[in-house]
Amino acid sequence: MSKKLITAVQNSFKTHFKTKPLLVFAPGRINLIGEHTDYNEGFVFPGAINKGIVLAISKSSNDQSQVYALNKEELQTLSLDTPTPIIDGGWQNYILGVVAEIKKLGHHLDNFQAVFGGNIPEGAGLSSSAALENSFAFALNKLFGLGLSKKELILISQKAEHNFAGVQCGIMDQYASMFGVKKSAILLDCRSLESQKFKIDFENYQLMLINTNVKHTLSESAYNDRRSVCERVAKLLKIKALRDASLQDLETIKDQIKEEEYQKACYVIEENTRTRVFSEAIIKNDLTTLGQLLYQSHDGLRTKYKVSCAELDFLVDKAKETPHILGARMMGGGFGGCTLNLILKSEFKKFRKEIARSYKKEFGIDCAVYKVKLSKGTHTI
Repeated sequence: MSKKLITAVQNSFKTHFKTKPLLVFAPGRINLIGEHTDYNEGFVFPGAINKGIVLAISKSSNDQSQVYALNKEELQTLSLDTPTPIIDGGWQNYILGVVAEIKKLGHHLDNFQAVFGGNIPEGAGLSSSAALENSFAFALNKLFGLGLSKKELILISQKAEHNFAGVQCGIMDQYASMFGVKKSAILLDCRSLESQKFKIDFENYQLMLINTNVKHTLSESAYNDRRSVCERVAKLLKIKALRDASLQDLETIKDQIKEEEYQKACYVIEENTRTRVFSEAIIKNDLTTLGQLLYQSHDGLRTKYKVSCAELDFLVDKAKETPHILGARMMGGGFGGCTLNLILKSEFKKFRKEIARSYKKEFGIDCAVYKVKLSKGTHTI
């Protein structure tokens, strides 16, 4: 967590509202493995990171609420009476969504004043939206003594995203941001919401994110298409979700589906297995296997689920050529965003220079490289 960011948010709050705030930090998240398994009611392996949203908030005696977005230098007035989504409202909709979902549960909220700022790189797929939702849900619960549990708060955040941002996300992002544990990742069952925390010692290795700085336009339609393929295959198999299927089950309906549908379902079933094997490798402290599973995950996303792109594949191929990287894969919805790499600490700076140079030469744009640590979930500062 950045002390510089905390100070900037505190100072901005003092300038705008002349009072002492409640301070909250809500982190972004990475997903170590288990991609596109969440909406198949399967397993994911996320962790909170040390980049996120800092929120300063206090009660207000004004007849409306005011929120200042530090990064965008925008001050907005929000009406809490009947919160509705604003067309092209951007960040405001996430906050209004949280307010609306809290009110749906029968809780009363008085007006508040807030400043928030973040250091989650834009477009990197590190769930800045979940961090923003969680920061406000957590802070409003504390500020007004609503007595809501953390599990209730993440469902509020998720519904805010569904109903106000129009994104039918799973629960992984909000869960990881709320429940993250330092130096640990969470094996989350997306059906039951049962989870197990795994402390990870990366020893001489560390996590490196490389942002392609691209987002190809077909990402949303491709996501919806893959989701409907998964649902169709599950229906043919007469099961609730692909989480319940085995590769043997899939063979029984192979002649009823297209080859590309078979491959996509095959990927989801294999990725669910990989996610659980990943947890076993952590227990054994087997970093080599962790790395191999990352490469296998990317290969499945690239060749079977087909949600990768030239930029992501280039970065993973370069990682494979580097003996100091144990594993790498694309992370998130696909068609852009980041790759996750497990790299030897002593080689971080050298590889960062090499990959920046070769990526620029190949694509004519800059990639961005970040160092991240597994961090504590949403909490007061």
